[in-house]
Amino acid sequence: MAKSTNTFVCQSCGTSTTKWSGRCEACGAWNTIVEEAPLASGPSGKTLGASRGRAVKLSDLSSKEAPPPRTACGIGELDRVLGGGLVPGSAVLVGGDPGIGKSTLLLQAAAAFANAGLSVVYASGEEASAQVRMRAQRLGLADAPVRLAAETNLRDILTTLEAEKPALAIVDSIQTMWADNVDSAPGSVSQVRAAAHELTSFAKRRNTAVIMVGHVTKDGQIAGPRVVEHMVDTVLYFEGERGHQFRILRSVKNRFGPADEIGVFEMTGAGLSEVGNPSALFLSERGTPQPGSVVFSGIEGTRPVLVEFQALVAPTPHSQPRRSVVGWDGGRLAMILAVLEARCGIPFAGMDVYLNVAGGMRVGEPAADLAVAAALLSAREDVALPPETVVFGEISLSGALRPVSQTENRLKEAQKLGFSTAILPQGSKATNADGMTLSTMADLAAVVGEVFGAG
Repeated sequence: MAKSTNTFVCQSCGTSTTKWSGRCEACGAWNTIVEEAPLASGPSGKTLGASRGRAVKLSDLSSKEAPPPRTACGIGELDRVLGGGLVPGSAVLVGGDPGIGKSTLLLQAAAAFANAGLSVVYASGEEASAQVRMRAQRLGLADAPVRLAAETNLRDILTTLEAEKPALAIVDSIQTMWADNVDSAPGSVSQVRAAAHELTSFAKRRNTAVIMVGHVTKDGQIAGPRVVEHMVDTVLYFEGERGHQFRILRSVKNRFGPADEIGVFEMTGAGLSEVGNPSALFLSERGTPQPGSVVFSGIEGTRPVLVEFQALVAPTPHSQPRRSVVGWDGGRLAMILAVLEARCGIPFAGMDVYLNVAGGMRVGEPAADLAVAAALLSAREDVALPPETVVFGEISLSGALRPVSQTENRLKEAQKLGFSTAILPQGSKATNADGMTLSTMADLAAVVGEVFGAG
């Protein structure tokens, strides 16, 4: 006969027994013992078994809670990306290419939060304390009340944080941390997952904000299991071309603010300085209009940003034409070339095509389709667009142009920087475009014929 796994629990004191009785031997209450089924079937070593936990307090959707308090560090671009400031108990993961400036940014952020009144602990697993101090002196942050630690043992770091009880802990980086209960090398998938779990649990348990630095792969994604990105509250990517002075801090996940928000910084000899008007900076080196140059009015998070697309089309000496893209999706470029050839009769066979987003910016929204097509046509036909023109719109496979969101914000930002003409899809909602000439196009063939006179 199979042995029953049910237990008998006293409803007064919670004592568990293997058989029923009329009186609880622990508290002496009568008729309080009730038979209860186990939480899960199967052996207790593999499942939850018969042991029960405590009942969790439930609330309904109409319960009102105050928004989480935030602490602003004074670095406007960083506060913008975080959603208005740092939330206590939040876990933030920051990734970026080697040498892009992650440690510099976080040291400046640690000093700013410390000067704002937070107790900050900076734990470095990649550099010695003397190296961090040298960087702080170079950045003029040597007097900031930031406490340093050079350690890679996760148990020692958590013990120190439990004793110090800081408001903010920065761990640089998660790949160098190792937990002594995991039998694998530091940086492995198991170690990264265990370290991220322990640090995130500590942040929620002690209401301490934790910022972790993560390495990236050659594809630009944060190295390690994707479960780490699901585990934390905010995921930030620090982007930028090594040859450009601009750096973009992009939020790809944020439980306390808008995703896809960006903060723009400029790398200087004294560290990273924030850029209040990125559109003017990205277009600062734009001089006389040249063929292949088109200004695109985009939206990054809640901020409209104007960037310049540059295209070059030249006959190829090779049997296979080259398609080179920097700052945009290469697959989408192939789609635009196919639509131009199939719907507009503009062939690019036998031609090398190069596309670049000026300033090291990376654009991902489909609204840039029309700007890319205009840049390609301008380069191929050797015709420059008027210097005061901005272009945006999405292109479908049929060649039709589709309206995009936040048209008014795009036009307002362009008008602020002196642009007076816009080429956009027909049907776009633009009620406050006073002072701008709007050229609305129904399809890509209309752009080819009316703007460039090609086809």
